[in-house]
Amino acid sequence: MVRGIGTGAISSREATESCLARLDAVNPHINAVVDLLRDEALESADRADNAVRRGETPGALHGVPVTVKINVDYAGRATTHGVTAFADGAAAADSTSVANLRKAGAVILGRTNVPGFSTRYFTDNELHGRTLNPWDPDRTPGGSSGGAAAAVVAGICPIGHGNDRAGSVRYPAYACGVFGLRPSLGRVPDFDPSATQEPGICVQMANVQGPLARTVGDIRLGLRALAAPDWRDPWSVPAPLDAPAGSRRSRAAILASYPGGDADPAVTEAVRRAGVWLDDAGYDVEEADPPGLDRAADLFWRVRMAEERATASNLVEKYGDETVKRSRASVLAYAGDLDYESYVRALAERTAMLRAWYGFFERYPILVMPISWQRPYPVDHDLKGDEAMREMLDAHRPMIAVSLLGLPGLSAPVSLADGVPVGVQIVAARFGEERLLAAGEAIEARASIATPIDPVG
Repeated sequence: MVRGIGTGAISSREATESCLARLDAVNPHINAVVDLLRDEALESADRADNAVRRGETPGALHGVPVTVKINVDYAGRATTHGVTAFADGAAAADSTSVANLRKAGAVILGRTNVPGFSTRYFTDNELHGRTLNPWDPDRTPGGSSGGAAAAVVAGICPIGHGNDRAGSVRYPAYACGVFGLRPSLGRVPDFDPSATQEPGICVQMANVQGPLARTVGDIRLGLRALAAPDWRDPWSVPAPLDAPAGSRRSRAAILASYPGGDADPAVTEAVRRAGVWLDDAGYDVEEADPPGLDRAADLFWRVRMAEERATASNLVEKYGDETVKRSRASVLAYAGDLDYESYVRALAERTAMLRAWYGFFERYPILVMPISWQRPYPVDHDLKGDEAMREMLDAHRPMIAVSLLGLPGLSAPVSLADGVPVGVQIVAARFGEERLLAAGEAIEARASIATPIDPVG
């Protein structure tokens, strides 16, 4: 699309009308896009075409249709977070993500669904309803970027915007069989003008904005667009995007054994298969355990929920729907209580953990491991009580450890198992995105999932 629109071979309006036609055909079945911007998108496409005719220098996504999540500010529209009480507001200005996509020339088709307060791995809420996984409506499309992942895999758009605090890009990408990038802390600036208070420090160090797409090449384009600088994010770092990927003869570690429980055989097989493909591509692949993975994941939930008790608890209790409240109660039970002294020590321990992981990356610049030790869960598994929540969050530990440490992670599809996507997570040291993307391309070249797909059922 970028090449075709830039050369005039196709117009942005043609591309946008095509995506809108696909949205009309499939979105009623999956409910991925919950705030359609049809008129605005067509006007934006016409402006993109006029810019091409004037010979203006195009942006990274000039004229390309994309979606954004409904939990970031879009000027003139409500930042609903999937919460009924927030449905009637209107953001005064764009979030950094929306502004950067506009600067890159993207055409925003609509805004995608999230769970209420973006707090579940299942995309459903009282305001916008449930998003279905296009592969299997009885399984979660992931959360909180479930609407974005479903829109991408169903062909509504080539790139969807997401954000990832506890796996909210990587898990939906995994559940829907697409690529999803959680960038390094500081790689992509993040600011929402409507925010009335700053989140806790754990969330600040974990939450990032990132793209979902059907190809690694499109992930690169989405990352370049989102990473434009914004001084309003004090965590942002002007790190170059074109850092070398390193030698293909570099080591890659795989983690394919789950000492804490029973892993789904399809998940461990996907990790081993990805390891074989990387070996074939020239990597030296070894099995190795990253340091303190389970401890890092447990620490994330303990620190994050301690902060949430002090910041977001009143909002959730006052405005959250019953599914959010029930799910959150089970997460609180899983995390346990953390007093002030333990909270301070936990944040200090994070630094020691990150140092140990950096030592690991000195030996193995790439780590391939699961997103979750289980395939995507049945719808509303998190509402089945504290024990079901414990089993699920234990399975998600490889994903959660990466969040605590602020590292980049790429979700990459590998295959289907009984009609359900199964993939892996590729992890590197901070600002190692190009290493991830190079390894992702080696896996993409061998993977057996063809997308986009028509929704099932």
